Order: sequence, then C-alpha cells, then structure tokens
Amino acid sequence: MFSFYANEWRRLLLGFDTESSAVLAQIAQTHNQVLAEHFYSAMLEDEAASGLLSHEQVQSRLMGSMRRWIVQVLSAQVDDDLGALVAHQVKIGEVHARIDVPVHLVLRGARSLKEGLRAVLRQEAATDYAEAMQMAATLIDHAMEAMSQGYAISRDRNARTTEAYRLFSVTQNLATVREQRRAELLDWENQCLYLHAMGAGNQPLSSLSTSDFGLWFRHKGVDIFNGAPATQSILDAIEQIDSHLLPALMQAKGADVGLPLLQLREQSRHIAMNLESLFTQNSELDAGRDVLTQLLNRKFLPVVLSKEVAYARKHASTFSIVSIDIDHFKRINDQHGHEGGDMVLQQVALTLSNNIRGGDYLFRLGGEEFLMLLVDTPATGAASVAEKLRAHIEREVFHLPQNERRNITISAGVASFDGHPDYQRILRESDEALYRAKNEGRNRVVSA
Repeated sequence: MFSFYANEWRRLLLGFDTESSAVLAQIAQTHNQVLAEHFYSAMLEDEAASGLLSHEQVQSRLMGSMRRWIVQVLSAQVDDDLGALVAHQVKIGEVHARIDVPVHLVLRGARSLKEGLRAVLRQEAATDYAEAMQMAATLIDHAMEAMSQGYAISRDRNARTTEAYRLFSVTQNLATVREQRRAELLDWENQCLYLHAMGAGNQPLSSLSTSDFGLWFRHKGVDIFNGAPATQSILDAIEQIDSHLLPALMQAKGADVGLPLLQLREQSRHIAMNLESLFTQNSELDAGRDVLTQLLNRKFLPVVLSKEVAYARKHASTFSIVSIDIDHFKRINDQHGHEGGDMVLQQVALTLSNNIRGGDYLFRLGGEEFLMLLVDTPATGAASVAEKLRAHIEREVFHLPQNERRNITISAGVASFDGHPDYQRILRESDEALYRAKNEGRNRVVSA
C-alpha cells in the first residue's frame, strides 16, 4: 500500500512545474499557522468534534502537528522519502479512528484549509495562481486519500475485534457469572435493609451503581448483552434506586418507611428478573483467550480502553491502569524451566483475579506482563490497590515443579485517565511508570 501511494505522489509532483512547487513550499513555511487555524476552525464548528478536541493538551499538540503536516505535504519533493510520508498519513488516519474523529470532519477541515490557502495564494503568489492552487489541492487530496485508507483499515480491524470481544464476554461460563451476579445483587439489597433496620444514623446507604453488581453491569454486562432492551431497563432501575429511592429511604421515619422500602425491593426484583431473562437469551459461544491464564487477550485491550474512555468522557468519571511485570522472571525460567515459569504465571493471574472487583478488567499482555483496568477509580485509589497487590504477592509462597517453592515480587506502574481521548496516552504513562519502578529497584509501585 505504501509503495503505491508513494509512487502516485511522485507522479503527481512530476506533473507540476518547479516554480509552482517552490512558491507552494514558501507559502507553507510562512503561513502554516494561519492555514492550521483554518483547518481546525472548520472542525470545531461541529459539536461532536469540539467535544473531542476540547482537551487542552489535544489542542496544543494538534495545532503544532497540523502546522508540521502542512509544511510536509506542501513542501514534498520528488526526491524525498515519500514512502515515509505516506506511512505518516496512514498513521494519522489510524489515530483518527482510535479517538473516533469522523472522516467527514477531517475532509471538512481539508476543504477549509484549501479555501484559506487559496486566499493566501491570491495575495502572495508571484507565479501562476491557478497552477499553484491546483497543485496544492492535488497534494492535499492525495494525503487525505492515504489517511482515509489508514482510517478504514483501523476501523475495520477495531470492528472485528469489538465483536470478538463481545463474543468472548459471553463465553465466560455464564452459569457461574449468573450465580455470582445474583448473589451480589442480593447482598447489596440485604446490606441496605440491614443498615436501615439497625438505624445506621445519617450514614448514606451504598449506591447500587457502585456496588460489585453495579460496576460489573455498567462496565461489562452492557457489552455482554449487546443492547438488549432489558439492559436499558436495568440501567434505568439502577438510576431510579440511586437517585430517588435510597435518598427517600434515608429520610423516611416510622410509618413513612414502608413505601420507599417496598419500592426499593420491587426495583431490585425487577432488576433480578431482567437479568435472568438476559442470561437465558444468551448461550455460551466458543472464543479464544489466553490459554495459560484464562485472562483477557491483549487483542481486546483497544476495545476495552476505547469503551472506558468513551464512558469516562460521557459520565465525567475516571479509570486507572496498572501495568504489572513479574520481577526477574527470566531467572525463574532459567532455574525451574518453562514449566516452573508457567506455574508462576498461573498463580500470579489467580492472585490478581481474586483481588479485583467484578467490573474491573485483567489482561495478560504476553510473557510476564499483566495489565489491570480499574473502573471508576482515581489515581490514589489505583495506587492503593496496586500496593496491596504488590505486598500480597511478596508474602505469597509460589509452588514450582518437584514440590519446590519460592517467593517472587512484582513491579507496577499506575496511570489514570485525564480526559485525553486517545487511550494510547494512558498506556504510555503506565508503561513509563512501570519502567521507572523497575529502574528504581523493582518490587515497588510508581505512579505516573
């Protein structure tokens, strides 16, 4: 693909005279700020785009990137490395797909850019205005074509992975999951009733949305059941309970307790009935997962991160990532063989799984690397969770072949969502924090 677009770019450049090329390059060098503003002003008129581009760091970084892009595209020469230039366009398209910037908005920005360029050329071009403008429009359109190719490939890949993840979600032993969620819902209801019956003063009752059941349903159940009507019914019931019934129950005294208490139990039963219906409608399907640890495969990481970024932006919430690495894992493989290494990986995966909530996510990225995504969790909470896990694993005795045992440690890097729409940012921050933890002596947690 790169060679085709590079050869086509070279052919297009050869079709214009050198004088027009020189004028265009000069205009790009001297007026890239104004032209970049033309591009983004058109995009920001769209409500969806303004939401995506409102983040301060996005604006500051994108403006600089756009100025460089204008210079690169309009100053390109036949002898340049056009393959690298095409690869850059494809990568930009992939980023647009990742943060969900629609293609039509990018094309609108390109049209505005050409209008701004036309005005500048009329004012300053000493050569034939029409020839230079035609050259500019041709090069911009070709760059956009390569960019759109990257966007389309990325969107198609993401769509396939998203569906694979949904199928993966419903393959996780639904009978077991069903019983766990039933128990969590019942535990929450019983806890509320117990605290209220014991007269827990002004202590607020725990909201259903932040309970183990609520976290699981909002962050995982919605995907498993893929937009079934009963899904929204459960979400509405959770909202009704948290926003109206719990406050009413807290304020009620004496005989007035009866009505909100009855309504609370009715809504809880309504949720349980809808949940049972959803589980009944979904049968288990075959799908791949990490064979050794049974954790989520890293191919699902973009899907989950994109979903959590969208959720956090929509609900003004946050989430955190903990990147985890087993310290000196190579020594374990060298001393105890790959069988010993596999046993350690399985035990670490089990320990991590047993110490996170139902709504959280746990991935094995490959080798000795794991990643946890903690929903509705700010930086301080994530660091606390990571430190407890680090201490827990440090105390744990790990079993190896021939009845041998040993202690191991982990290093962890923590990063939290800061509103940036590109999930690669939080991944880089957690990786950098993990790198620091390892460089500073291992067996520690470092926050970005």
